[in-house]
Amino acid sequence: MSFSTRSMLRASRVANFSAVSRVAAPSNAVRFFSATRAVRVSDTANKKSVVREKEVPVTVYGAGEGAHQTLQVPDGAAKVPYDSPVPAEREEVEPLNKKVYDQLPHTVKSMTVQDKVIIITGGARGLGNHMARACAEAGAKAIIIFDANQELGDASAAELHQKSGLPVSFFKVDVRDGAAINAAVDSVVEIYGAPDVLVNAAGIADSNIKAETYDPAMFRRLIDINLTGSFLMAQSVGRAMMAAGKPGSLILVASMSGSIVNYPQEQSCYNASKAGVIQFAKSIAAEWAKYKIRDRLGAVDELNGLCVFLASDSSSFMTGSNVIIDGGYSCY
Repeated sequence: MSFSTRSMLRASRVANFSAVSRVAAPSNAVRFFSATRAVRVSDTANKKSVVREKEVPVTVYGAGEGAHQTLQVPDGAAKVPYDSPVPAEREEVEPLNKKVYDQLPHTVKSMTVQDKVIIITGGARGLGNHMARACAEAGAKAIIIFDANQELGDASAAELHQKSGLPVSFFKVDVRDGAAINAAVDSVVEIYGAPDVLVNAAGIADSNIKAETYDPAMFRRLIDINLTGSFLMAQSVGRAMMAAGKPGSLILVASMSGSIVNYPQEQSCYNASKAGVIQFAKSIAAEWAKYKIRDRLGAVDELNGLCVFLASDSSSFMTGSNVIIDGGYSCY
């Protein structure tokens, strides 16, 4: 799956869900395929045995007992063209309030981030900023933006607070600076309590530069921001979660280019940095399982969230995707 040119890897709860690490662990090995449907045939090798019903019994339940109908099956099915327009960006932010949340059915409640403290790196613009807005709308208790750009970070935090009414803080933090990260995370804990979620969206891309001419200094900078930054943020936030004895989600934004070459773009160094993020997320999911996080059989309702997500417009940029939900099993 790709999100724009990026993906998100959920490292313990989802092993292959576009780059996410979750410090919590569900379900047994089950694969979901979006936009794929099995056709019932008894024997595709023998055309005489292929099921070809002429009538389909239908029962429609509305008000009262079900109404019975019979659907006539045509000889051939007409192909319907599919055209999905790109949705326009929204400027408004509509936070989920507690009264509305309390009235939601269980499944929808489970798909919110109600009362969660969320740190988002690279949150001053781009994907990180849009994710911050989404988390605000989905019920976050507080949003904390980490970004290296002082002016944009302050402006983004002020705007999000104004539009959502939520507590929003900005910390001028470069994800390459471990000491600054630790100090900022400690401050977040003092103000809001231990974070529930880290969204590490900070990153850079140097595309279409030939490997034979790529400046080694540029490569070190790329790795420091994309990979080392992911490690330093996950380490600091993970320690805060462990100290508080609470599970949480570490969402490390990687890229489709961490799993494929993405030819013909010449970006071998970028691809390598994002492949490192994906493997790191899987590895810490396995390594941190000992903190009250372990492989187990999944409950019958633990695929519901993914089912609703794939059925909803939230997954409109997904197609032909294989999403693994296995309690971290495939990380090993």
